[in-house]
Amino acid sequence: MSLKQLRRLALPLLAGLTLAAPAWAQTKPRIEKAADLPRFTYKVDGKVEDLVKSGDRFNPFAAAVRRDVESVLDGYEIADKATQRGLLNQIAVLDFLEGRYDDALKRLDQVRALQDKPADKLMSGLRLQSMTRAAKATGQREGEAYTKFVAEDLRKSLDAMPFEVVANDVRELKASAELIGETLVLGGAREVLQPIVDRTGTLSSEFTPGIVSARLALTATLPLKKILVSTFTGYLDAHKVVKPDIWAARDVVLDPAQGLSPVRIAVWDSGVDITLFGPQLAKGPEGRPVAIAYDKYSKPSKALLAPLTPDVEKRLDLMAARSKGFSDLQSNIDSPEAAEVKQYLSTLAPADYRKAIEELGMIGNYEHGTHVAGIALAGNPFARLVVARLEFDYHLQPDPCPSRAQALADAVAARKTVAFLKAQKVRVVNMSWGGDVGSIESAMEQCGIGKTPEERKAQARVLFEIQKKSLTEAFRSAPEILFVTAAGNSNNDPSFVEDVPAAIVLPNMLTVGAVDQAGDEASFTSYGQVVKVHANGYQVESTLPGGKRVALSGTSMASPQVANLAGKLLAVNPKLTPPELVKIIVDTADSTPDGRRHLVNPKKALAAAKG
Repeated sequence: MSLKQLRRLALPLLAGLTLAAPAWAQTKPRIEKAADLPRFTYKVDGKVEDLVKSGDRFNPFAAAVRRDVESVLDGYEIADKATQRGLLNQIAVLDFLEGRYDDALKRLDQVRALQDKPADKLMSGLRLQSMTRAAKATGQREGEAYTKFVAEDLRKSLDAMPFEVVANDVRELKASAELIGETLVLGGAREVLQPIVDRTGTLSSEFTPGIVSARLALTATLPLKKILVSTFTGYLDAHKVVKPDIWAARDVVLDPAQGLSPVRIAVWDSGVDITLFGPQLAKGPEGRPVAIAYDKYSKPSKALLAPLTPDVEKRLDLMAARSKGFSDLQSNIDSPEAAEVKQYLSTLAPADYRKAIEELGMIGNYEHGTHVAGIALAGNPFARLVVARLEFDYHLQPDPCPSRAQALADAVAARKTVAFLKAQKVRVVNMSWGGDVGSIESAMEQCGIGKTPEERKAQARVLFEIQKKSLTEAFRSAPEILFVTAAGNSNNDPSFVEDVPAAIVLPNMLTVGAVDQAGDEASFTSYGQVVKVHANGYQVESTLPGGKRVALSGTSMASPQVANLAGKLLAVNPKLTPPELVKIIVDTADSTPDGRRHLVNPKKALAAAKG
């Protein structure tokens, strides 16, 4: 999404001398952090759903959004390419919706030029590009000629690409096309945005990209659902190629007979089904599991798994099957579970949206920590699991709402958790979670906190700094523990968005990005200088509570691969310090020719640790 490409106003240089800038030359203010982007407010009358549906209502709103996005692109030098891409893509969508097809294609080219990942350089905006070309060629955005052009153009573009590079992205596009339905498109407008509008009559620019995307999905993408599914399916069917698995050859399974040193590994996550880990479970003097837990209000809890409502508990088998179904969709596996998920979500009734989405979030929390623990402990009979539970909110309306009292409670819980892990002689901690200052600001708007965007920005900064400081100080207070964390799944730079813990830099911290089984960069993985190594985070099989095994994707699945490796290194050489562990893991990783990925190599790392 873009209008005018960002360009820096550099002062001219001649013969090694810096010339004085003319009076009219101004250097654009540089934005180094996402939190420094300008905020805008838009008046919204009535139903947000109608704003998405009605061209008469959407067009004036879109004009205001375009004006403000262009002012940011024209007026600032933005350090982060992902942010530039996001702004440019908004404009590209608006160009398409307004029939400015040549402009839309130019914007999409600009977005593609800003991409870093090999697949993104090819696939970015591909669907919108074909739709735009079809509309330009046929003079319409519906009808047989238009639909046929979209299908042919999309397939022609895909056929020109190397399958091994774009395969995962095509599978994900196919899955999203299969799931799309009017309720999913409009559900966020009804359940997330409408309460804000009902209370204030406005929405901030934090939420406007969702309205623009919903308008595109409702009016342009959803009518093409069948042809998109058919095109992506046909392409994948014509390329029945299984990408090579580089990880099996690198893996190391420790032999129980080796008599190596036990290593305590903590999974600081949404909770763990400890019944699944038997002899690998760390126990205290009284034979009880070594564990600490806090609920979502940061109050001490005895529960070691995220709580479920009685209704969801009765349907655990169905919910676990849906987890498998989502995974199968992403992998283009035609299973009964995938078919059920497609049917369930694409035909969801509006009245059922909130319950469905919140239940999926609830079960995701319930499963997440156990899945992560299974990865962290695999192949290491000397690993001893310590559970540290925190609770993630899954509601569409925040609960709890951000507040100073809650931020302080979160800070206390974080410090006490790390102190507990330190006292229990934990050597490695995996953290497959994170948050940033922008998410606090958005939650404040949903909760009606702060009268203006500027007020929310200032308050969110205070709350964020409380939490960031507490985590940083807690990690620093435990130099004998290696903290391994997921980079995030937002395809951006954790440092720019200030994601914690991913962007915290300490000698005993290691941030991990995700690649697939062949070592190709995952479409979702965040990246940047703080991401030191990469591990498999695509369709990684592990255990859910109760013992069912399912493959899931995310940097959440890549991070425990590295925690696993650190645990094995310590089993072999318990004298290694966290900085030494980081050095071995990073130095023995295999860097790719493009310099973007550093693929962990357990065999090399174990050899280095022994030597």
